[in-house]
Amino acid sequence: MDQFKLYFQLGHEHILDIYGFDHILFVIALCAIYMAQDWKKVLILVTAFTIGHSITLALSTFELVNFRTDIIEFLIPVTIFITAFSNIIRKQNSVKPSVLNLNYFFALFFGLIHGLGFSNYLKSLLGKNESIITQLLAFNIGLELGQVIIVALFMIISAVFTGLFSVSRRDWNLVVSSAIAGIAITMMIEMKFW
Repeated sequence: MDQFKLYFQLGHEHILDIYGFDHILFVIALCAIYMAQDWKKVLILVTAFTIGHSITLALSTFELVNFRTDIIEFLIPVTIFITAFSNIIRKQNSVKPSVLNLNYFFALFFGLIHGLGFSNYLKSLLGKNESIITQLLAFNIGLELGQVIIVALFMIISAVFTGLFSVSRRDWNLVVSSAIAGIAITMMIEMKFW
């Protein structure tokens, strides 16, 4: 039980670590088009992201897949940029997300790439441990909780700006998504592998 608690806490702290802000930016970019009343859709998005990164995190930790770290570190800001840019170019009358939209695909598919980024961190913690199923599960549950905290805080901030300060939903989406896209471009330049 102590190991479960340890890896749960590591996953939770890893996603909330300000130095690991790339994953925070991605989760916020996924959720930028949603409002507090869309909390069920947002929870599905966050869970899809967790499923995506859990798959590659497990595959990489078990050494079934292996990718160059520098390419993965470059692809992570690319996923952030694509998600934020898709929010920006979304038609004005379609700011309200539909039941099934591109963000669900982004959450799951781009989660696979983010999982490869997490894997180096987790592999360094696990070392040559024989049985890592419990640690993987605990780490992923901790990540999920951390993501839910990020999303809850973002949704509160969104509600304040769109409710109290009467910022339109479209303007809020443009400001948040543009800022994230700009940061992602800077990260891509810094992380280029060629």
